[in-house]
Amino acid sequence: MKYYLFKSEPGTWSWDDQCNAKNQTTEWDGVRNFQANNVMKAMKKGDRGFFYHSVNEKRIVGVVEVVKEWEVDPTDTTGRSKEGFGMVTLKAVGPFPTPVTLDDIKNQPKCESMVLVNNSRLSVQPVTAPEFKHICKLGGFKA
Repeated sequence: MKYYLFKSEPGTWSWDDQCNAKNQTTEWDGVRNFQANNVMKAMKKGDRGFFYHSVNEKRIVGVVEVVKEWEVDPTDTTGRSKEGFGMVTLKAVGPFPTPVTLDDIKNQPKCESMVLVNNSRLSVQPVTAPEFKHICKLGGFKA
């Protein structure tokens, strides 16, 4: 299993929206960054990720699971990619009892190499297994 982080503006799509979606599942579409798109291409069914509220909150609020692997995003009309930008389908696994903020993460020596700390603008990013386990522990989430 591999791990990731999915950033979303809570005013656009929030953890509550994810949990209230049909079967708590949604297509993670609209990603228009080649690096983030390539990260999604590497995802496999069963991989897990953090659901991160960006903008003013800047905190991990839950865990999602990839239930459908990368496919072309039908909302992509940019024509900038031969293959098109893509999407994966995610399902809510559970909330963090205690959300973990970006400041909390930055203050953890075990997370100093984390993509979120060093490239916080990337909307979909990989997370190492040790980082995932450590942050789950901080948030009180049983991984």
